[in-house]
Amino acid sequence: MNTTRVIRGASVVSNGSLQKVDILVAGERISGVTIPGAIVPPPSAEVVEANGLWALPGGVDVHVHLREPGYTHKEDIETATKAAAAGGYTTLFGMPNVKPPTMTASDLESALELYDRKSLVDYNHNPAAKQTDQIAIMAEQGIAAYKIYMVADTGRSYPHPAAIGVHDHGHLLEAMQAVAATGLPLMVHPHDQRIEEVVEQRFWAEGDRSPQAYARTLATGDGLLWDTATSLLLRLAEATGCRLHIVHTTTSRQVEMIRAARRRGVKVTCEVNHWGLFLATWELVQELGPYVLSYWVPAHHQKAVWQALRDGSIDMVASDHAPHTREEKDVGYQDMWAAHTGTPGIQYQLPLLIDAHHQGRISLGRLVEVVAGAPARLFGLSGKGRIEPGADADLVLVDPDREWTITNESVLSKIDWTPYHGRTIRGAVQRTLVRGADVYVDGEVVGTPGFGRQAIPDATKRS
Repeated sequence: MNTTRVIRGASVVSNGSLQKVDILVAGERISGVTIPGAIVPPPSAEVVEANGLWALPGGVDVHVHLREPGYTHKEDIETATKAAAAGGYTTLFGMPNVKPPTMTASDLESALELYDRKSLVDYNHNPAAKQTDQIAIMAEQGIAAYKIYMVADTGRSYPHPAAIGVHDHGHLLEAMQAVAATGLPLMVHPHDQRIEEVVEQRFWAEGDRSPQAYARTLATGDGLLWDTATSLLLRLAEATGCRLHIVHTTTSRQVEMIRAARRRGVKVTCEVNHWGLFLATWELVQELGPYVLSYWVPAHHQKAVWQALRDGSIDMVASDHAPHTREEKDVGYQDMWAAHTGTPGIQYQLPLLIDAHHQGRISLGRLVEVVAGAPARLFGLSGKGRIEPGADADLVLVDPDREWTITNESVLSKIDWTPYHGRTIRGAVQRTLVRGADVYVDGEVVGTPGFGRQAIPDATKRS
């Protein structure tokens, strides 16, 4: 066995509990997982002492806004993937709301070339499924999924530009039919644009464009915008056989509808994002205003989402990492409809989940599944998301007991702020490996831009 590295004495999750092991790495893959000391490594092997640390499979984040091309004043592929490495994420999928938006095979080719040159971690990129004549062509480029936005911004042109919004039900049907023929998943941001316009205009007529008015608009009718769109999407998925993946699961009714659809045989998965679990409370909307929006998730919905994450109704956690500058946020104190919405999160999502485990909110086995196992499996990345012989050596060593405080100064994203500034948590990423190579060690990014490789799903893998 040509072992090049031994991670000695780490604790891995096995059948829901922690078990101390040695992990043997040969080149880019895991070559063995044994009881400690069972195999003596050759003299040439590097030994990483991991006693007292957890070894988790590298996180797979299927929903990341890297902002390149077109919006690199906010973020770029290099800075986003540095943040990912520091946060224990070894594979990520970029989104198409860039400039130009990723809607054609040519757009996609250009985007993938950028990742190839600049990414520190493995990657893929989701094109928009708006030009139906391009959908089958883009499947041949090794993508893992498509993306549709049922939302377009009012009062601003970003982060949900009108060019990639799909609101007409007939257009949604055509897109789902075309995507179904590829066998790949379709990620959809559910939204009812017309209902939002009616509600927001009432606030505007009163002269109220505050963060609180914006939050109430998007949460109107106890989740009406989300629930009506989700109902439509599930029915279209049932009719077309499309593999639907719902992003931003935030209401109890969404969860109930998804459960019922699965019982009928609808092929649907879903995610929740860091902000839906750890931000988006009314108290934080009041305190942080534009810096916490995205959305408001009322307490009863947040409780339902946590329960659904625990019981498997929600399949995975994805960051929806969405960096914007302070200037683009600060305008929201006067006019939230002029501010760019979304929150950064990929650097801190895994530590926050580990802290939530310590609080008894999620089991460790379930944590590993929602961060790595489920996204890898459901998006066809068989080499990712598991610590087993033959899998990619995508590994995260975590100090489970280290208490530390998140600060703006620790942010590796191009922006210099985090909505979690000042929050003290327990559990920290100490080391991240992508295919056996260190990309983050003891607080320092050591990976090289361009090391990342396209993570191609099994069904479309090319020799």
